[in-house]
Amino acid sequence: MAQHTEQPPMDTTRRFIRIHRERANGFIEFEFAIGEPDVFAELILSRQAFDEFCVANAVEVLPPRPASADKSDWDWRLTDVTRALLQNK
Repeated sequence: MAQHTEQPPMDTTRRFIRIHRERANGFIEFEFAIGEPDVFAELILSRQAFDEFCVANAVEVLPPRPASADKSDWDWRLTDVTRALLQNK
């Protein structure tokens, strides 16, 4: 018989960011998540707005994602699409 284990409730008071890169123009590309670090939105803000955003949300900073050599078709971000489009011009 399969044993059912209950998941703890999601803590929506926890806020996470993971920085991808800082652009030459000063904008920060990052992931923002509430409650669960693996469910996130990609955002881009100026350095000042980013700093204010982090303070206002009392974020926890996550380490960068490891580079994966075996990316699946689902492992892409909006910046990957932008780079691909620019390369094809």
